[in-house]
Amino acid sequence: MKTKILVAAMAVQMALTSYTALAQSGGGFDLSWSKVAGGGGTSTGGVYAVSGTVGQHDAGGPMTNGQYSVLGGFWGVIAAVQTPGAPLLSVMRTGTNTVVVSWPLPASGWKLQATTNLLITGSVWTEIPPPYSTDATSLYFVEPTPTGSKFYRLHKP
Repeated sequence: MKTKILVAAMAVQMALTSYTALAQSGGGFDLSWSKVAGGGGTSTGGVYAVSGTVGQHDAGGPMTNGQYSVLGGFWGVIAAVQTPGAPLLSVMRTGTNTVVVSWPLPASGWKLQATTNLLITGSVWTEIPPPYSTDATSLYFVEPTPTGSKFYRLHKP
């Protein structure tokens, strides 16, 4: 009887040890390889901008296994670049797959411009011509959500 209890206790101990080791290792997940892929972009706030590259999973995919899936790729950035002295520019994604760029009134003489790359010295800014829409307190421009990165600013010629 003592032997049966000892064997049962040893079986329970082995099961708990295996379960603990499995839980600590992440279960049946396999992370036996890795790769750091290049990505990056520019983040802006106020009159400051920071450009950089971060490690991320490979572009492409999806990578699937069982019930899990990871889609690789690069995140696009849609942002306002604040021009000193200009009205505060805001950019907002909507639930209808559009982007709304807005700024408060009065805004006499200011024109909306856009570019897709801030990393190039002397980036080319293209004017988005008026008339802009208004709601009596602000001006705004609506367009479909761009693919990739897009930056907006106000410019006074």
